[in-house]
Amino acid sequence: MRRVRGTPRANWQRTIADQGLVFGSPGREVDGRPRPYWDESVHYTFDLDEILALEAQVEVLHTMCLHAAEQVVLTERFADFGLPQWSWGPITESWRRNDPYVYGRFDLRYDGSGPAKLLEYNADTPTSLLEAAIVQWHWLTDAHSGDDQWNSLHEKLVERWGEIRKNLPTSDLHFSWSSADASGEDNVTTAYMQETAAEAGFDTVALPIEEIGWDTELERFVDLAEAPIDAIFKLYPWEWALDDDFGKQVVGSLPQTMWIEPLWKALLSNKALLAVLWEMYPGHPNLLPAYIDDPHELTEYIRKPKLGREGANMTIVGAGLETATGGVYGEEGYVYQLLDPLPDFDGMRPVLGAWIVGDAAAGLGIRETPGLITDDSSTFVPHRIPATGD
Repeated sequence: MRRVRGTPRANWQRTIADQGLVFGSPGREVDGRPRPYWDESVHYTFDLDEILALEAQVEVLHTMCLHAAEQVVLTERFADFGLPQWSWGPITESWRRNDPYVYGRFDLRYDGSGPAKLLEYNADTPTSLLEAAIVQWHWLTDAHSGDDQWNSLHEKLVERWGEIRKNLPTSDLHFSWSSADASGEDNVTTAYMQETAAEAGFDTVALPIEEIGWDTELERFVDLAEAPIDAIFKLYPWEWALDDDFGKQVVGSLPQTMWIEPLWKALLSNKALLAVLWEMYPGHPNLLPAYIDDPHELTEYIRKPKLGREGANMTIVGAGLETATGGVYGEEGYVYQLLDPLPDFDGMRPVLGAWIVGDAAAGLGIRETPGLITDDSSTFVPHRIPATGD
């Protein structure tokens, strides 16, 4: 794994905008200057052996996470996850029905030596998908056409939609996001997912989640044309839905209306998962020690809110690296994870976003920041696997 400098393509800004990348907050340089969200003046290179090892580790982590969900359901350990008690039964039912799932993103610490370490699992509403699947692939073919990339995301998404077709009531599939996201990222990400489903043969309809209707006579969700919603992909976190009356309608609509990602993913998208994994697989080479609501023996750790997003409300303790971020999370409780700082490459600290689609490792996206916490001011940079080992 190396960080390499290169020359951006001519008119790269227009190119990535034409590919849909019209969002993204500016990142930061080491000296604090603004930096584009997408930066192709640098990229990372990997040996093929590294990528093959990472693929295998991601699929192991995926299997471990499914076992952890089973364990939480069997032991009824929902209180540790800060989820409302009324949702526990429906989560159990969703898991036992094997409600279908599509994708997720593991955020990993990796420096090119030793196994990758799981930092968190974005199992419900992962973003940076268009960048990883489409934009960096076109960069590769334009700038390094003889090289390869860990990236079969598009093909695997289309294949996965085809696989779960038999588990859905019809070929009609709705796609929804929150119009409250002013950045446009959720809208674009949802539109890309809609494109992959259409390629798999679904008839798709898009609408913001705020415009989903409720037919009081039929007691079911409908779209703007008052057509029933039988299955819907939502880029809207389960913990947000479960926090209001809309969520109770959503949960009550299952399984007549099938929601993707499924309700049981509320367990895997929760930082409490990190502690459950450590309990089940202590000492596993891809895990860091983690505990719920108490640091136990840890003297250097990062405290993460169970339902936190985008690096909010995190606190780092130890090694002279004390820092904290603001936000609105934490009331639900915290997880304490051993501090293993992201590696330093030219003053930047990359986090590897490794994608799983269905049960298969599918690709890699890299975000980097000069800080210890990867937040919404990080920068996305592409990667390649050199054909000649350069």
